[in-house]
Amino acid sequence: MRIFRKNSELNILRTIIIDDEAHMRQTLEKLVKQSCPNVKLVAQADGVKTGMEAIQKHHPDLILLDIKMNDGTGFDLLKQLQPVDFKVIFVTAYDQFAIKAFRFSAIDYLLKPVDADELTEAVCKAEKLMQQDFSTQLNALEENMQPGDKANRKIILRTFDNIHLVKVQDINFCESEGSYTAVHLLNGKKIMVSTLLKEYDELLKDSGFYRIHKSFLINIRYINRFEKGDGGYVVLENESKVPVASRKREELMELFERLSE
Repeated sequence: MRIFRKNSELNILRTIIIDDEAHMRQTLEKLVKQSCPNVKLVAQADGVKTGMEAIQKHHPDLILLDIKMNDGTGFDLLKQLQPVDFKVIFVTAYDQFAIKAFRFSAIDYLLKPVDADELTEAVCKAEKLMQQDFSTQLNALEENMQPGDKANRKIILRTFDNIHLVKVQDINFCESEGSYTAVHLLNGKKIMVSTLLKEYDELLKDSGFYRIHKSFLINIRYINRFEKGDGGYVVLENESKVPVASRKREELMELFERLSE
């Protein structure tokens, strides 16, 4: 288990910046010194080879890692270090497809040009999750970065004591429970996560999910039928009944028509 270096009440995170652009390394160094008092920069590197050497020498708690570099990618670097016993915040200029992959995999990223507040928030998240295994998320990210059917993506569901790697197509529906979301799987399992339903609505809407009610997000591939009684229900796989908001009924009927074409 990693032991953090103590400095007053702060957990000091020994950190390495790895980026092939000198001006980006300088910018990150400046932002870290200004905004992250719990971060101690122990080294910088400009690529996969020098990054590997720096990690092996300094054994960091955290890495700020560019994805594309002159001698390879951040993934190339991490593959040589399995298991990864430090946290990673990716620094990227990638497109929206890649950003969605990061979000599905529950891995923090910073878009170039880096914002100081976003850097501080990402570092705080990394510190809170320092004792959790990171390899599951990295493996999910690498898979989600591959082009292909969106339904084949995998999503990370992080609970208090576990990290669940779930195929998106195995989700039957999601249900809001206050500030939590209950993710109901086809096998009947329910995973409770401390994330609002609206975040899953945004994340999953282009993967075949539909917000049928303020408290329910359904996987439309598993709709069996619509029952008009008791205000209206959609019946999903396993005979799960999900209420339909009155303002959503017309949209639902249009959806059924499109699905039957």
